[in-house]
Amino acid sequence: MKKTILILISFLMNGFIFANIKLPRLFSDDMVLQRDKPIPVWGWAEAKEKISIQFNGQTKKITAGKDGKWEIYLDATIAGGPYELKVQGKNIISLKNILVGDVWVCSGQSNMEWPVSSCINAADEIAHANYPMIRHIEVPKTVAASPKDDITGGEWKVCNPANAASFTAVGYFFARKIFNETGIPIGLIHSSWGGTDIETWISKEGFENSDEFKLMIAKLPTLDLEGLAKNKIAAIKERISKLQGNAEQTDAVTATWKELSFDDSQWPVMQAPKLWEEQALPDFDGIVWYRKTISINAADAGKPAVLELAMIDDADETYINGVKVGSTNSYNEKRKYNIPAGILKEGKNIIVARVLDTGGGGGIWGDATDMKITVAVDVIPLQGEWKYQVAIASSTAVAVGPNSYPTLLSNGMISPLVPFAIKGAIWYQGEANAGRAYQYRKALPLMITDWRKRWGLGDFPFYFVQLASFNANNGNSQKGSEWAELREAQAMTLSLPNTGMSVTTDIGEVNDIHPKNKQDVGKRLAAIALNKNYGKVIEYSGPVYESMKIEHDKIVLTFTHTGSGLLAKNKYGYLQGFEIAGADKKFYYAKAYIQDDKIVVYKEGLMAPAAVRFGWADVTDENNFYNKEGFPAIPFRTDNWQGATDKRQYQIAN
Repeated sequence: MKKTILILISFLMNGFIFANIKLPRLFSDDMVLQRDKPIPVWGWAEAKEKISIQFNGQTKKITAGKDGKWEIYLDATIAGGPYELKVQGKNIISLKNILVGDVWVCSGQSNMEWPVSSCINAADEIAHANYPMIRHIEVPKTVAASPKDDITGGEWKVCNPANAASFTAVGYFFARKIFNETGIPIGLIHSSWGGTDIETWISKEGFENSDEFKLMIAKLPTLDLEGLAKNKIAAIKERISKLQGNAEQTDAVTATWKELSFDDSQWPVMQAPKLWEEQALPDFDGIVWYRKTISINAADAGKPAVLELAMIDDADETYINGVKVGSTNSYNEKRKYNIPAGILKEGKNIIVARVLDTGGGGGIWGDATDMKITVAVDVIPLQGEWKYQVAIASSTAVAVGPNSYPTLLSNGMISPLVPFAIKGAIWYQGEANAGRAYQYRKALPLMITDWRKRWGLGDFPFYFVQLASFNANNGNSQKGSEWAELREAQAMTLSLPNTGMSVTTDIGEVNDIHPKNKQDVGKRLAAIALNKNYGKVIEYSGPVYESMKIEHDKIVLTFTHTGSGLLAKNKYGYLQGFEIAGADKKFYYAKAYIQDDKIVVYKEGLMAPAAVRFGWADVTDENNFYNKEGFPAIPFRTDNWQGATDKRQYQIAN
């Protein structure tokens, strides 16, 4: 009898839970719904449950299917609000403070992920981020073997100083510019993940419909992510044991590692600055201790000093001779710690950094010149060999990462967004694909087409950011430049309808892949949208190469998007960034000048020029070719000679 009662109670409880209507997590208080288009609302309920939806004077009714799923469309609504959305079945869901405006998906890798709190003038930007008509939701990082029907968390937040610090900076500055120009509410769905390949953002069906990728995707195995994660963690621990004799250490043991008296003679060695993934610890997340022995002379002993350790991914606690001198929790912030008087001793001293990495790259990284101790006028360099020891491997980090297989983020972070009505998408990615730049000519258009097909909203606006200036590998025309070729692939994608590109060759930081000036990136993306989607007759692009003509020993170039005129942006009026070559394909730095909104390029002594390149290098900070509206010219080449990445293709890892 008791068993029967328990079964009945269980049945009733489960039935009650299942009977409750449920909305996707994309639907919450403070959300923004897309204006001027039918508004999809969907969710789950008990099979055949009758559901009523009320919104802004509308009432719609639907019956859930046999599987409990339901989907209905509200009538298109003009911009406005705030409104309430009420969904009623056997329970009632009431969502408040909803706006109707334009919804933009913000996606890509770390430069889209970059928050307002880390951009230039962050404190001032956050203090003045009082825009209640701008809303933001961040999609949690999620890998999935098959398409998911809901995101794993997140909620809409109103833009104010309490919330804006965590917003995508590019998305926020994009939204702010559009709102200030139009007054239309803007919703940002932020779905990005640093360091990700574009292939993880494309669906299996998208690849299957691509001549370029269909053979590749046919090799994708049936994925058991949980099993793969267990195997990967076990393999990492085995590798660590071989390196240092054990996989993990207790807190009692590691507590002694910061002391000067500790014997680290048996510890292995790695280089710093250099991410540990590029050395002995690939795919590792967790805690690693670094130790470096230095010698201090009698004159400097006891004096205050400054310790610099470049950057550390993600967080560190740093000690000198067992005394903590600083800690930072930011993967891209330079470490600079003051060492109080009395800590440094004559002779042997020990620098110790306890480093925690929660995902992606890990360890000490950055510029070698930023690793040093300065005592009065003496500078002791710290780059080179450091002893290290793994304390613990993370059990919570993603063992199967977003780049482990194609489609993983498409399944986990894009599929759950469909069919939420959107205005369009902005995209900042490409750094991770630079090594396969030639194939990116196919990959980026494929992803755009894939997303458009899945949303079913036609050729919605898709605007992207061209790679900034960054010294990835000293690439140039002589040795080849993967970054220049990736920029070219991005520019070629403009052949797709309703696309646009924000050029950022003048915004980058040579030694930092994450330029902090996200304000201009967002403004330039917004200029495209304002022109194409909001009826503002403004220039939104820098000069775009159109054609060339060889005239004796010179090449004359013509351009579109010349605006109100071409401009050499320096006080001397000289154009920089141009190269010229003859039929031998050997490029020389060229002289160039503006003539009747055309560019004339030449090199003294080169009598038969054949091709011109502009901005064809990893680092483009010398480029000074603009239109008078202030937009930089898009890097280009007039030749189609073989590049560094022409034969490289994406492969599924074994």
